[in-house]
Amino acid sequence: MKAYLAELFGTFWLVLGGCGAAVLASAFPDVGIGLLGVSLAFGLTVLTMAFAIGHISGCHLNPAVSVGLWVGGRFEGSKLLPYIVAQVIGGVLAGGVLYLIASGQAGFDVSAGFASNGYGEHSPGGYSFTAALICELVMTAMFLLVIMGATDARAPAGFAPIAIGLCLTLIHLISIPVTNTSVNPARSTGVAVFVGDWAVAQLWLFWLAPIVGGAVGALMYRLIGKTED
Repeated sequence: MKAYLAELFGTFWLVLGGCGAAVLASAFPDVGIGLLGVSLAFGLTVLTMAFAIGHISGCHLNPAVSVGLWVGGRFEGSKLLPYIVAQVIGGVLAGGVLYLIASGQAGFDVSAGFASNGYGEHSPGGYSFTAALICELVMTAMFLLVIMGATDARAPAGFAPIAIGLCLTLIHLISIPVTNTSVNPARSTGVAVFVGDWAVAQLWLFWLAPIVGGAVGALMYRLIGKTED
């Protein structure tokens, strides 16, 4: 239960920190943090939580990561569903807190996006469904490759949170214009449920592509990281 609660709190922090930066601070007058700041915010949430709860739950914070680690032989299948449930609950709770904060500003309009992920007319850069699918799949695959490599027993000890946090920052720097960057179904769900409408209608892609990508990335690492007998 401690591990499940750690995943809930950790995912809460990821969604509140990352999506909160996008909703509250990205375009704030005169001192808006922009794409660079939002990318860094997402990376910092993972980096800080990896140090805080990595020794308790492994700090997955993401259904695609949990599935990928299971495919990669690093996670027990019996814990997979409880982890995913905890992550989604944490994401939705964070979305609720963010909604309460953001709605305190005059003129707030949740239908404007609320940091939701989308494609087509709901992509920040107007990218197509196909572009969004490829982007989310590839980015999540590379994320799992880095996670599995950084946490390998042969990797330098103690540096995994830094590598993983910087990897997520880089992923956001690349893909925010395409989909607003998901690579995490819990992150996508946490804000989409408050937008409803198009955000919920397109949410399936941001479950399917990251989970498939996570599994692919884990298999890639199993191929290149296997030790010789």
